[in-house]
Amino acid sequence: MKEPARSSVLKRLNRIEGQVRGISRMVEEDRYCIDIVTQIAAVRAALRRAEEEVLRDHVGHCVAHAIRSGDPDEQAKKIDELMDVLVRSER
Repeated sequence: MKEPARSSVLKRLNRIEGQVRGISRMVEEDRYCIDIVTQIAAVRAALRRAEEEVLRDHVGHCVAHAIRSGDPDEQAKKIDELMDVLVRSER
């Protein structure tokens, strides 16, 4: 992963980690269920944004490199990897 993306993703993940700790405190404090569910939804959305950023970096760097290489096997490998991860993320 290239440095600007790495730094941005790490910041996002640190924020998400704090959100998850906050949800744990909410559960321990027996807070209102809907408030907890709302915070869980916010964490899922934040994880999706982090995932998108990692995928964008992967396509922009790794997949683009495979395309520029002209190697059909490497290109097919990167396309297969990308398709596999996209299918898994839909589950």
